[in-house]
Order: sequence, then C-alpha cells, then structure tokens
Amino acid sequence: MRLKIFCSLVLSVSVLCVAGDNPTYEFLRSDMSARASAMAGSFVSMDGDPVGVFYNPASIGTVATPTAAFGYTSHLLDINSGYAAYSQVFEDLGVFGAGVNYVNYGTMDQTNDFGDKLGTFGAGDLAVSLSYANVLDENLYYGVTGKFIYSSIADFNSSALAADVGILYLIPGENPISLGASIVNVGKQLKAYVNTKEPLPLELKIGGTIKPQHLPLLLSINIRKMNEDQSAFIDRFNAFSVGGEFTLSKVLRFRFGYNNEQRKELKIGTSSGMAGFSLGGGLVMNKLRIDYSFSSLGKIGSISRISIGLDV
Repeated sequence: MRLKIFCSLVLSVSVLCVAGDNPTYEFLRSDMSARASAMAGSFVSMDGDPVGVFYNPASIGTVATPTAAFGYTSHLLDINSGYAAYSQVFEDLGVFGAGVNYVNYGTMDQTNDFGDKLGTFGAGDLAVSLSYANVLDENLYYGVTGKFIYSSIADFNSSALAADVGILYLIPGENPISLGASIVNVGKQLKAYVNTKEPLPLELKIGGTIKPQHLPLLLSINIRKMNEDQSAFIDRFNAFSVGGEFTLSKVLRFRFGYNNEQRKELKIGTSSGMAGFSLGGGLVMNKLRIDYSFSSLGKIGSISRISIGLDV
C-alpha cells in the first residue's frame, strides 16, 4: 500500500512538472557536498544526511540527531562555491532544516566595443533554503523546501522565490532499499536582470538506493530532468547517474560515481576522456566527518570538493 502511495505521488507530480525554456540560476543544479559529488549526484534516495535539503527535502526526515554540514568547492578558473546545511528533530513537530549555497565567479574585466578596459566587475549567486520533513506513513516520508534566490552580474541583479517537494520510501529487510523522488525549483523570478523574466531550472528527479546483502556497499541510481520534453521516450532516461559508497572500515569510506549526461555534454571531438566519472573518500570520527571528492570534466579540467559534517 505504501509503495502504491509513493508511485501515485511520483506520477501525479510528473504530469504537472513541465520545464521552461532557457532557465536561469543553473547553479541550483550543481552538486553540493563532497559525498554527493563523489557519487555523481545520485543522492535523491539517500537518507540521514542534512545535505538532503538540496536534493530531496523528505530525506532529512530520517535525520535522528542535530546535524550540520559545510563545504567548499574549487571550480575552474577563479570560480569557487560553498554551502552550509543544518537539520534538527523537534519532538511532535517533525524535522526542520536550513541551507545556504553560493557561487562566486571572481573578478572579470569590463571592456568597450573596441576592447579597451574600462574596469572590472564581479558576479555571484546565492540561495537560502528552509525545509520541513515528517512521516506520511510507516517508512514513508515527505518534505518541502522554500528558498530565496539572488543573483548579480556587474550592476544588474535578479531575485526569485522557489520551492522543492520530495518523498522518500524506505523498504527494510536483508537488502534495504530506499526510493526517492523530488521536484525542485518550482517558482518564478521576482525581479529580472533587465526587463525579461526567465524561468527557473525546474527538474523532476527519481532514484533508488540499495544495500546488497553481505556487501558493505550503498549503490544508488538517479534519473534527472524527467520532466523535460524529448524526441523519443527513451531519451528521458539519458540524464542518469550511478554512485556507490563502500564502508571500508569503521572510519573509512570510498565512493565512486558516473554521470551519463555530463559525459555526453563534455565530449570534445571523438573523445570524452574521463568526463562524467568521479571518486572520493571520507573519514568518520565520532561526531566529525570529513569528505573529499574529485570530479573529472575530461579535457576541460576537474573539480575538487571538501566537506565537513558534524553531529551537534
């Protein structure tokens, strides 16, 4: 019965979820934590992590203790980004979470039509989120997130309000399975950069995670952009990612991932190199967790992320 409820909710949302053309605020699609990035973003069905506020707000409903997480990302050129997330259980009310993520694009030269330097300018993005999650039925969780988005480029800026909605279903047993789905960035711009308001990067994501019997492994597969129109039905499944997390010991984790869409988009000529592949590791020390990830962009370069988790 609970699985039927889960499937019905996913189907209902998929019918209502239609993507707009040329969305803005693409930074909202980026991976946040090193743990999620090492698993190629296959995180919509992962539970017990406060970073779930950025992937599936229902997942923070499984957080048992007050937990915080912080992270920093070194992108290409002078671009850098970071995030902070926190979740806490309030008895008889549910689980509340908060998150903030930003991107700083560095300083760029401002020139005229003739290439003469007139000065410099900066650009950046920011999103602040508040989340709530609770139990809908036994082992079935729901969650919602509201967020304020702000972006600036030189003397221009824009802002928007958006919401995320998610569900998570846990199936206990010898091979525990979790199923998750979320629709993110439902909303609209409050203020445009100039005159024309642009759509947000609306996205429907579904995924599943399984822990195979007798293996210290969490294996996840996610499919993104399920709401986007495609010429063929099978093409709706191109934006998939696979990620895994091995528990090597009580304190050591190893992670790997593959992002199919990213590999196709970063293909240069006939070669993609290692684009789309990622790996990383983590240390779990009592209440402290330290994670690192490396994501290949093929011939373009790579991205490194560092995250810290803390049980408060």
